[in-house]
Amino acid sequence: MSWYRLDGEDLLLFLKIQPRAGKDAFGEIMEDSRKLRIKAPPVDGKANAYLIKYLAKTFRVTRKQVIIESGLGSKHKRIRITDCGGLPEDLLAK
Repeated sequence: MSWYRLDGEDLLLFLKIQPRAGKDAFGEIMEDSRKLRIKAPPVDGKANAYLIKYLAKTFRVTRKQVIIESGLGSKHKRIRITDCGGLPEDLLAK
């Protein structure tokens, strides 16, 4: 299984989030997920809100198009980006 998959016009991402990182960045690809470092702390939903904002900017979609389908209280998350069409080229190359 890959860390992402297309589901019709939607993109599913399987991520392991590392909060309180020094900078925002996609990290290494693991067996079935990809690490994503974000600066936000995991307090009172701040990391999830920041994650949605970061992914919306990265994939050039609105925040409403980024849905955390599972893992709200976990580091392991399944994210759906609706009407996305695919990964940005810079993420494919890594």
